[in-house]
Amino acid sequence: MLDPRLLSDPQILAALAIAGALLVVALVLILRRPRQDHLADSLAELQGRLAQMAGSQAASQSSLAERLQTQERALIKGIEERLTALGQRVGDKLQQQTTEATKSLADLRERLAVIDAAQKNITELSSQVVGLQDILSNKQARGAFGEIQMQDLVQGALPPSAYSFQATMDGGQRVDCLLLLPNPPGPIALDAKFPLESYRALREAKDETAAVQARRQFSTAIRAHILAISEKYIRPGETADSALMFLPSEAVYAELHANFGNLVEESFRRRVWIVSPTTLMATLTTVRAVLKDVRLREQAGLIRREMHALSDDIQRLDDRMAKLQKHFEQATDDVRQVRISTEKIGKRAERMEELQLGEPAVADVAAVEAAPSPEPRHLMQ
Repeated sequence: MLDPRLLSDPQILAALAIAGALLVVALVLILRRPRQDHLADSLAELQGRLAQMAGSQAASQSSLAERLQTQERALIKGIEERLTALGQRVGDKLQQQTTEATKSLADLRERLAVIDAAQKNITELSSQVVGLQDILSNKQARGAFGEIQMQDLVQGALPPSAYSFQATMDGGQRVDCLLLLPNPPGPIALDAKFPLESYRALREAKDETAAVQARRQFSTAIRAHILAISEKYIRPGETADSALMFLPSEAVYAELHANFGNLVEESFRRRVWIVSPTTLMATLTTVRAVLKDVRLREQAGLIRREMHALSDDIQRLDDRMAKLQKHFEQATDDVRQVRISTEKIGKRAERMEELQLGEPAVADVAAVEAAPSPEPRHLMQ
């Protein structure tokens, strides 16, 4: 039984086809010959050809088997090389993926640590927000919150001599803060108000009816605060002709100016200026500039008097320097006279040595005394 791989070889198929064709030709020739004596020759020739074809086929089959073995060995070697290369690539890929997975896990751990820290901060912030909500839910605590925020702004912008917290006025009213400005304009009252309930109701209104009612409550609360500040803290002769109402929430301040222009206009008419933390800081900066200008004006007279006194001192110093210069000139002249006398004494001594104890003539002595002595070179200079 032939190997199925041999049947797939084109040469073997061609050889089999030729053998079959020769066999058919031989049979045809045998059938066509009428005589018996040629049959043996034909059979012998046919057997020879078949033997030749069998030998050729055996050689072809041997050559084909050898070629198949060579191809099989080459194929196995190629497959092994490919499997080795594939295994190497798979190993490298697995190593790379392992490295990347390790790095990703390290990054993931770091991010989880950051998320854990952020979660702790969020938890702390949530507790602080809850605490702030508890504070703002109580009217007294909410009022204290507004006053503390106002005090921080005032203390950070003005010197201690420019304000007074919880100041008592002549009528017994106590104001949260009194800005001590000179006349004009005079002390300005600053009072903190925080209408949180009406603002929350306005923000949380579900329908138009609830919104209208919340707006009415908010307007009533703001108007009541404006009237109270205008009546209590604006006193002719004691305070300035205006006062400040501090809203410690920028949101409430924005809502008031955006949707309640009538209340803002009413506060202007009653000379109650509504301020938020931002606008209060700007107002306090203006107040500080005014105080600085007033202080400079107060010190201007003192500076002028000190300048006059300094001018007098300079004039006295100039007079005394002139007197001292005269004294120096007189002392210089005295020194010059002393030098003249010493030179005359020296000349007389030299003269006496030249005479060697002899009596000088009277005329010579008189000539020496009358002769002027030259002044020292440094005095002439």
